[in-house]
Amino acid sequence: MNNCKGLTAAFSMLAMLTCLGPQAHAAQCGNGPGGFEAWKQQFAGEARAKGIGAAGISALMGTNYAQATINADRSLHSFKLSLNQFMVKRGAAAIVARGRSMKQRNAALFASIEQRYGVPAGPLIAIWGMETGFGSQHGNQNMISSIATLAYDCRRPEYFTDQLYAALKLIDRGTLSASQRGSMHGEIGQTQFLPKTMLEYGVGNLESASGALSSTANYLKAHGWRPGAGYQPGQPNFAAIQEWNAASVYQQAIAIMGRQIDGGE
Repeated sequence: MNNCKGLTAAFSMLAMLTCLGPQAHAAQCGNGPGGFEAWKQQFAGEARAKGIGAAGISALMGTNYAQATINADRSLHSFKLSLNQFMVKRGAAAIVARGRSMKQRNAALFASIEQRYGVPAGPLIAIWGMETGFGSQHGNQNMISSIATLAYDCRRPEYFTDQLYAALKLIDRGTLSASQRGSMHGEIGQTQFLPKTMLEYGVGNLESASGALSSTANYLKAHGWRPGAGYQPGQPNFAAIQEWNAASVYQQAIAIMGRQIDGGE
């Protein structure tokens, strides 16, 4: 009986170690380019085990360490400004002025989006203007290299690992290519969706105004937007804007600009 108990304990320990094995050999994060190539090899094995196909793995292995992305990630100073300083820095007055014109010019599109998703033009246009200057500034970084670098970097590896898996899935599906260009953190399209957000809420081509704006409205609706309710701080729909971006000054700026574009003061 004692021997049997010993064998049972040994088998239990072996089973536990087997379960812990994948975590013990998980790709290790780093704080510089030195370990990036080894990390890619490790991550590729994990990605294959999660069902990522040949196109996604090929895209991963073709990535380069994106030093410009790391530099940008370490210098996000504008979100530390006061609300007034932030709005001046981001050109809020110009966004509102042009946004009113864009609302008139694309009235049918915004009416269709509001009918389907319940989100009015103002906040969508404010986001559109803030993110890419109404589609004029998409970024010129290799999307998959930026995201792979951030998944490898020790600052926020869990968050960007999820983004990397989403990007690889989209590449496998043919929705994105390995050469896709984006902003410093891998955001793509006219309202700057990260891959996981695109996978979950994307509607149509995010490089087009209609696809990007519809996707943004779909995101806000999915995060609790209520048709006809207000979206200023303290009103029901402000919570959906808070889900779009974590920075308080950004959230308030979108609410203020949206109200002004929609005809309020």
